[in-house]
Amino acid sequence: MPTDSHRRLEAIAKRASSRSTNPERHQCFISYHQDDETEAEDFIDTYSDVFIAKVLGVSDEDDFIGSDDTDYVMRRIRELYLTDSTVTIVLVGKCTWARKYVDWEIASTLRNDDNNKRSGLLGITLPSAANHSGKQPPARLQDNLPPTGGAGYARWKKYPTSKSSLSDWIDDAFSARTSSSRYELIDNTMSLYKNNRACP
Repeated sequence: MPTDSHRRLEAIAKRASSRSTNPERHQCFISYHQDDETEAEDFIDTYSDVFIAKVLGVSDEDDFIGSDDTDYVMRRIRELYLTDSTVTIVLVGKCTWARKYVDWEIASTLRNDDNNKRSGLLGITLPSAANHSGKQPPARLQDNLPPTGGAGYARWKKYPTSKSSLSDWIDDAFSARTSSSRYELIDNTMSLYKNNRACP
């Protein structure tokens, strides 16, 4: 069941999306920590003509929350929240790495089966975390980033300074879905977080 904050962000996303008629925009699921909701709103409002935002994500009210069946949890997240999206953008704040629902949304993003295809994966550092010494991507995002001098499925970028840069990043994430040299590098083996991590 959507929370009031989810509903408010969803309304902002719909309003922002209606301001652009660009037919080439990708539908992007926005994964974020609830503490970063104001920055998520700003991001969606600023870049609404670059992508179509889907923001309604996992909450404590979902019927699968208590399940120990990982396949079932990831399938339900995909069916309920990611079905129409092709790229997941993870907004990385100071404590995003600690949020179990962000981990679950990334896991579902990377999952690929006959009914639910994988999505592209892009991490973006929020302004409030840009100079934070402890900032880090969620572990499952980190598992899919390119090692030094290597390749990887996902990308992690600083907050965009232009709409064209963000558009290029989203296009790249979208293309990775069907590029064997990228999707063969997906690492989704880590167990799902059972609980939120402690974040100072």
